[in-house]
Amino acid sequence: MHPLEGLSPQTTVVLAVLSYSFCSGSLVLVNKVILHHLPYPSLVITFQLWATLLFIQVAEAFHIVDVDPVRWKHVKPYLAYTVAFSLGVYCNMKSLSLSNVETVIVFRALAPLLVSVLDALFLGREWPSAQSWGALALIALGAYGYALTDEQFQTQGMMAYLWPTLYLLTISFEMAYGKKIITGVDLHTKSGPVMYTNMLGWPPMLGFAYMGGEYGRLFRHMAERSAGEEAGPLLPAVGLAMLVLGCVVGTGIGYTGWWCRSKVSAASYTLIGVMNKCLTVLVNLLIWDQHAPPAGIVCLSLCLFGGMLYNQAPMKKTKSGDQIESRDSEIQLEPLIKDGCI
Repeated sequence: MHPLEGLSPQTTVVLAVLSYSFCSGSLVLVNKVILHHLPYPSLVITFQLWATLLFIQVAEAFHIVDVDPVRWKHVKPYLAYTVAFSLGVYCNMKSLSLSNVETVIVFRALAPLLVSVLDALFLGREWPSAQSWGALALIALGAYGYALTDEQFQTQGMMAYLWPTLYLLTISFEMAYGKKIITGVDLHTKSGPVMYTNMLGWPPMLGFAYMGGEYGRLFRHMAERSAGEEAGPLLPAVGLAMLVLGCVVGTGIGYTGWWCRSKVSAASYTLIGVMNKCLTVLVNLLIWDQHAPPAGIVCLSLCLFGGMLYNQAPMKKTKSGDQIESRDSEIQLEPLIKDGCI
């Protein structure tokens, strides 16, 4: 018997949200630490994608998981998603390497505004209610207030927000198109979406590494260490240990992300990704010295409060009055937030 069989739909959704939230919030901090020791964002991502594919192959060999066979009819719809996924991850890593964690979180907080529009235009959902629009506006207001307190914006101008802005645009498309895939592509296993995403995602990452000069920097660093020009091991042990941890968490977010996406709307899934950053901010304040000033944290809290007021929009009704069929578990996120789940 599958361990999730017999659970109520509400309980299943809560488990999906909790597991995704834990992995998503953890990976931001883990990747920030990795990049501090190993400043090669595309290569780090590539290793995380390879680790997930290795896990799937080993788990399938030992009959721990089932995996859909690779078919061209499934590859084609995942290609566009993979482009957005690869660009989104790369922009996220570049943002983390050039900005503080809160900057990335605030731009992520703006994504539900865009995804709500895409939900209504392309995914068969109603437009958000007045309360939800107000909640999304509150998120945008908090993000604007944060920008006014950010020293990087004051000193670097819009260049400080180039990568976070690209991250916002790509992740909004990724969230909406990912929901389209999960409801429109007939895969029968939990490992299928994870495998296709990671299998198609690593070649672009190697290309990004080349364009970013990461190979040259890595080889120069290792050559200097080998020649004794710099003391210490070829690669820092802490960085390698965190890279292994990042591979584990990255594999977890691959599974929990697609599981959570299958249970809620695209906008709600995007909003969950924003709300779970509460824990990320708290931990970041404790362990990292590169964080926003108090006024910026207040504005960030305003973004998160706006997320608490958001309600998932229902599916549109057909001309006959029937609601468009959806695979979502039609629940509101507000009870989960009030119960402390996210």
